[in-house]
Amino acid sequence: MNLFSVMEQFSTPESCIEHLQEIRWDDTPKCPHCDSDRVAPKREGDKIGRWNCHLCKSSFNVLSGTMFQGTKIPLPKWFAGIALMVNAKKSLSSCQLARHLGMNQMSAWSMMQKIRTEMERKGETLLKGIIEADECYLGGKPRRRKNEKGELPPPPKRGRGTKKTPILAAIERGGKVIAKVATDLTRNGILSFIRKFVKTDQAVLMTDEFQGYEGASEILPHSTVKHGEKEYVNGIAHTNTIEGFWSMLKRAFHGTHHYYSKKWTPLYLAEACFKWNNRRRRKVFERFIRECFA
Repeated sequence: MNLFSVMEQFSTPESCIEHLQEIRWDDTPKCPHCDSDRVAPKREGDKIGRWNCHLCKSSFNVLSGTMFQGTKIPLPKWFAGIALMVNAKKSLSSCQLARHLGMNQMSAWSMMQKIRTEMERKGETLLKGIIEADECYLGGKPRRRKNEKGELPPPPKRGRGTKKTPILAAIERGGKVIAKVATDLTRNGILSFIRKFVKTDQAVLMTDEFQGYEGASEILPHSTVKHGEKEYVNGIAHTNTIEGFWSMLKRAFHGTHHYYSKKWTPLYLAEACFKWNNRRRRKVFERFIRECFA
C-alpha cells in the first residue's frame, strides 16, 4: 500500500482504530489482561475504542500491549510513518520523517525506534539451503589531512583492527537474511552464530577465506572463495548475495544516517533485514500492521 492510499484510507483515528480492531479481534473483542470475551464498549466523552472487562474489571483498548499503547501521537501519523519507513529502501532520517509528519525530531525518532523494535521482534528465523556468511564493519572514514610538507598520509586501515562496529550476517540465497552486531569474530563465536541461525543439517555454507570460518566444515558442508587471490566465483561458491545486502546497509548508513551508536545499531540492522526479507512482497505495510498484533 502506497503512502497516498494509506493517508486516504486512514485519515482519522476512528478509521485506524476500526481497522486495528478488525485485525486483532475480528468480531470477538477480548481482554488482553485475562483473555475474557465478557467485555463491553466504554465511552468517555469523545474518546472511542475503550472497553471494560466484566471478569477482571480492567479497562483497555485495541492498542493495549502493543507498540501503540499510551501514544500521544495520532494514529494517522503512525500509519503514515510506518508506510514511509517500510517503503524507504535506504531508510530515512528522523528529521526527514518529522518534516513529512509535522512533528518534532525527537518524537519522530522515538516513533521510528519503536517501529524498528517491532521489526526486530519478528525478524529472526532459521536459514536453510545455500547460505552465505560474511562480516562487515560500519563506521565513518577517517579524514586524511596533509602534513606540513603537503603530503597525504597512507590510506587508513579498513575493516578488522579498526574502531568500527563489526557486523556478522548469514543470508539464504533467494531467501532471508539475519545480521547481528558481532561480539566475537573468532572461530567459536562464528560457529555459535551459525548454529543459532542456520539449520545445519539442511544447509551448505559459502564464505570467503577468513580464518574464523575454518571450523564450519565440522558442522555443515563448507566452500570458500579466495578473495585475496582475486577469486570471486568458484562454481556455486560465491558471496555475491550477501555483498548486495552489505551494499544496501552501507548506503543507508552513509547516505541517510551517517552514524549509529553501538546501543542502537541492532535496531538499524533489524530495519535493513526486514526490508531485505520483504523485498518481494507487495503488501508490506499490511503485513507489518498485522504482525504488530500477532
